Amino acid sequence: MTSQVSSPAEQTDGTVVGEQRKPGGAKDVRRLDRVIIRFAGDSGDGMQLTGDRFTSETATFGNDLSTLPNFPAEIRAPAGTLPGVSSFQLHFADHDILTPGDAPNVLVAMNPAALKANIGDLPRGAEIIVNTDEFTKRALQKVGYDSSPLEDGSLDGYSLHPVPLTTLTVEALKEFDLSRKEAERSKNMFALGLLSWMYHRPTEGTEKFLKSKFAKKPDIAEANIAAFRAGWNFGETTEDFAVSYEVAPAAKAFPVGTYRNISGNLALAYGLITASQQADLPLFLGSYPITPASDILHELSKHKNFGVRTFQAEDEIAGIGAALGAAFGGSLAVTTTSGPGVALKSETIGLAVSLELPLLVVDIQRGGPSTGLPTKTEQADLLQAMYGRNGEAPVPVVAPMTPADCFDAALEAARIALTYRTPVMLLSDGYLANGSEPWRIPALDELPDLRVQFASGPNHTLADGTEVFWPYKRDPQTLARPWAVPGTPGLEHRIGGIEKQDGTGNISYDPANHDFMVRTRQAKIDGIEVPDVEVDDPHGARTLVLGWGSTYGPITAAVRRLRAAGEPIAQAHLRHLNPFPRNLGAVLKDYDKVVIPEMNLGQLATLIRAKYLVDAHSYNQVNGMPFKAEQLAAALKEAIDD
Repeated sequence: MTSQVSSPAEQTDGTVVGEQRKPGGAKDVRRLDRVIIRFAGDSGDGMQLTGDRFTSETATFGNDLSTLPNFPAEIRAPAGTLPGVSSFQLHFADHDILTPGDAPNVLVAMNPAALKANIGDLPRGAEIIVNTDEFTKRALQKVGYDSSPLEDGSLDGYSLHPVPLTTLTVEALKEFDLSRKEAERSKNMFALGLLSWMYHRPTEGTEKFLKSKFAKKPDIAEANIAAFRAGWNFGETTEDFAVSYEVAPAAKAFPVGTYRNISGNLALAYGLITASQQADLPLFLGSYPITPASDILHELSKHKNFGVRTFQAEDEIAGIGAALGAAFGGSLAVTTTSGPGVALKSETIGLAVSLELPLLVVDIQRGGPSTGLPTKTEQADLLQAMYGRNGEAPVPVVAPMTPADCFDAALEAARIALTYRTPVMLLSDGYLANGSEPWRIPALDELPDLRVQFASGPNHTLADGTEVFWPYKRDPQTLARPWAVPGTPGLEHRIGGIEKQDGTGNISYDPANHDFMVRTRQAKIDGIEVPDVEVDDPHGARTLVLGWGSTYGPITAAVRRLRAAGEPIAQAHLRHLNPFPRNLGAVLKDYDKVVIPEMNLGQLATLIRAKYLVDAHSYNQVNGMPFKAEQLAAALKEAIDD
């Protein structure tokens, strides 16, 4: 039996597109267009590793994919409790997709807490694989279950697969010289093997990974591989799983090229390295570890062969201070942090504005205020990026749209910083940082030339004919001042936070000079060349949905749903938030309604209303999670009909 495949825009869940019956009583294979799987368990159950391995094999297979890791802020939250649940959601398909999916088709629950924390997200009919060994009376009571949901009928609306994962894992590893506790740790690999069988995922990469990860403990490596294979064999032989599924590679979703799976933080790190190579400058990172930005520090520390120097400072202020010093010394300088760290760095960002030196300030946003929600996502640092400094201290603001786009956003931020001699704020967030998707590795000739000219000698002639170096004599096109590497003969000049005299850079308290310098620094930012915003409007809509940053995926998925249902709606997405694209005002005036979904309480909407006097409508969410496409589609439909 086969059914017609609908267009990607019409598909909201996994659709059966074909079924193949095997001869001789072998299990059936069903072909699906997409699947959403969520692995959930205690933070110590290895759910992030399990999801990451399944994702890597899915990328190798050629599916389009999008992921959503979700884990507690505590290093080891209390075992068996709802706050301690860690999950990893993966959406993979045979066509272009944009989000990790709204609702899982399959939930793997390693204990009662994982089941209770995630059951509300599952649609009726979804498959649930539970580790029955963990459904003890004590574990059930710990999360508020009066009776076992595996027995009281509360899961009758789902396809339930009770599997004693712990027992089966221990049995599979009985030939190894391991304690029961050590053997139980491999149950996540058993679950991974089972899911790999169910969805025909490659296995070679995972086995190679395990051998590499436990190279110094070969017995542990072999035990994990044995558990992984046992899970695969269990799926092949048990009667409880009568069907396996195939999701074909997304051959038509990608332009020709070489692809790899990449997370936002990894893409950003690679973008910074590439920018330094294209600028022919050493890369310096001054950073203090903070969730969810720390992975960038970890990754860059591996690449000394590319001239990368990483400095883990004692605090946020020291991190940016070292980075600004490196910028003064002629490096492509970067500091990475999250929202609380940006607050601590604000004075030095203002100093960088005054010194007019290139500096990349990477803010991987998270829930706030204060320490807030360290492992959850939010877009609430936009106004801090725009105005979070004393005095008039304007900085450009750039925001990537997807995990892979973090690579290009890093290059763009570097272009602006180097060309205009200014600090640049790059606003990613936890959703992009930890999420992953396929990324086409660019060819070298596709990369921008970011090389700069350092000052090499006098650039100004005094009235008496003397040739001197003026550190604040500006390029007439960009208003950038010259970049003079310390130690260059004849280019000595004063630095510091006190106001500079135009041209000479000497200390100046003159009111007229201060007014001129403030306006000049603002004019430099206002004059930055950025591409026009592009509008996707195939049907002449009267409502425009405008987004920025990581809302791109959910907004685009919602727009596809509405258009598939016959609703006209236009879409535009901003990468450059300061300055705005020059055509943005004209674009906004073309529409009767402008809706701005944000993971904050309306920060972009506030800026749009103030600058363009447009009655922009906010749609906001601040629950630490990304928007769901269905939720946005409903809100946008209401805006269209209003």
